[in-house]
Amino acid sequence: MKTFSLVLLFSLLSFCGSAFPQAAKSDSAIFVRPTNEFYDSIMTSLHNFYQRENKTTTFNKALSVDFSQYDAPKSVSDFKQYWHNPTISQGNTGTCWDFSTTSFLESEVYRLTGRKMKFSEMYTAYWEYVRKAMGYVRTRGKSKFGPGSEANAVLIDWEKYGIVPEKDYTGMLNGQPFYDESKLYNEMYSYLKSVKAENAWNPAVVKSTIEAILDHYLGTPPTEINVDGKEMTPKQYLKDVVKLNLNNYVSLVSFSDRPYYEWTEYNVSDNWWHSKDYFNVPLNVYMDAINHAVHSGYTMAIWGDVSEPGIYGHAGIAVIPSWDIPSKYIDANARIFRFYNHTTTDDHGMHLIGYTVKDGKTWYLIKDSDSESRNNDHPGYDFFSSDYVKLKMLGIMLPKSAIPEIVKKTK
Repeated sequence: MKTFSLVLLFSLLSFCGSAFPQAAKSDSAIFVRPTNEFYDSIMTSLHNFYQRENKTTTFNKALSVDFSQYDAPKSVSDFKQYWHNPTISQGNTGTCWDFSTTSFLESEVYRLTGRKMKFSEMYTAYWEYVRKAMGYVRTRGKSKFGPGSEANAVLIDWEKYGIVPEKDYTGMLNGQPFYDESKLYNEMYSYLKSVKAENAWNPAVVKSTIEAILDHYLGTPPTEINVDGKEMTPKQYLKDVVKLNLNNYVSLVSFSDRPYYEWTEYNVSDNWWHSKDYFNVPLNVYMDAINHAVHSGYTMAIWGDVSEPGIYGHAGIAVIPSWDIPSKYIDANARIFRFYNHTTTDDHGMHLIGYTVKDGKTWYLIKDSDSESRNNDHPGYDFFSSDYVKLKMLGIMLPKSAIPEIVKKTK
């Protein structure tokens, strides 16, 4: 019994000694550089692999038709053409919608009155950006804010803000060689994203800030201009001097997935305000409208896809190669198929100003503000085959007087 008590006491003392140490050990902290040598070896190996793959598979080439096989028109002088202002570059901007439609309306003034007038594209672009910013606020950031827009936006902006001659508002700073909106757009879009992030939807503040950015890069648009010694606002200039009735124009499209002879929305991203002011007609009616108008002395704004193997700026012509689709198979089905698989997109706006017939085929003379068109021997112009227009050009704007039978149906 005595021996058992001694053993128990010894065990309890041993346990207490281990459970309650006399002095706790203190750990030290140091800084180390994290490394993962095996992961590094993985990434190095993959980098070397992809570099080797790129060297063998990547090349700076694009698929193109052999344009030398086409007996296309050779010169602008080969076309029956109507008055238009000289070609002008849109520079580093996404304002083809503006340049093409402004050029069209300048030709309209001449057709109606015989006056040669040059309007400011950047004045319209300025106010379209303001309108887009207000749309962005109104929809709490759901509306697209980008450089692009549509031809009918020009009519809206002119109606709302008027227009001024190009000499009164160039939209370029002193010494600036070309139009440029890259920094302008990036600054505006960054600001609008911050508005959305902070939920700061104050229309007046946003409008004044956007206008301040535009003023910095484009200059402040005039509120009054002097015309023959008389001061007038841009809206007065449009009404009293230009005298162009903006209600006399209509936009046509041809989409077989929706009812014909009805107004419809043009479902592309640059139609940022979801305008439904597009009259949908069958493809044969669409092409007849183009041909009747251009044979009757009218020009038109035209827009569609220019990212194709059958169009190349250095060649200056646009065709549909047979290995894409033979001419006899170009119809409404081929057109809508390409629109919905996104091989036909709304890339570019231009001004159709004339036509010619060569070997029984119609070609259209296109005035183009894009840089691609200035690399050929007829800079600023393209020659579009009728097949290309039929398959790839998504819409046109023209005077109602050019298509009276279609206009009857719009009512």
